Formats: sequence, C-alpha cells, structure tokens
Amino acid sequence: MRMYQYEKRLDCHALGQEIKRRRKAKGWTQEHLAQLVDLTPRSIMYIENRGQHTSLNAFYKLVTLFDISVDEFFYPDKLGGESERRKRIDRMLNDMDEKELIIIEGAAEGIRKARETEGT
Repeated sequence: MRMYQYEKRLDCHALGQEIKRRRKAKGWTQEHLAQLVDLTPRSIMYIENRGQHTSLNAFYKLVTLFDISVDEFFYPDKLGGESERRKRIDRMLNDMDEKELIIIEGAAEGIRKARETEGT
C-alpha cells in the first residue's frame, strides 16, 4: 500500500526577502537577529538570501518578531487579486507606528470625502 505524497514544497525566497527587509528597517545586523532567535548568522544569511527552510520553532520566532503575516507566503494563489502596489503599501503600513497611521487614516478619509463630493 502506497502512502499519499504531497509534492508541493513551500518556496521561502519571498519570506526570506521580507525578513531581510524588516531586519534592515530596524537597523539590525544578521548577527544581532541570529542572537535574538538562537540561530547562527550564516543561517540568517541563508534564510534571507536563499530562502532556506528552518525549523518550525525558528520560523515562528522570526515571523512573530517581525509581525509577518504568513498567509501571503503560504497561500499566494488565494491572494492573487491584490496588486503588487497594494501589497507594497500593506508592508509599509505594517512598519508604521500609531502616529503615522493616524496621518495615513486622515489622508484616506480625505480622499473618500472628496469622492463623495464629486458624485453630488
């Protein structure tokens, strides 16, 4: 009796690039990040640049440390309707603090009100 084998493998290149982007945004070195998540700097380099798979525990530490939603990496086909621009803006929003988000919210509200007045 042959067991079912699932052929699809998780491509971690995009996730590695996102980890690298967020690490650099914080001004952290690969060495500093490695200490925080109990990995070697070489492991961080391979994750960021080669999309190397890591243990579930290290993966969990990395995505929670940087507050990364993994849905877009695990289910890219389900999020296919979103444009690259929207994804880029979402990533920028995730890096903003509360005060910056208030400014963005005000701008979006202003755009919405301007649309409403155009229609009347």
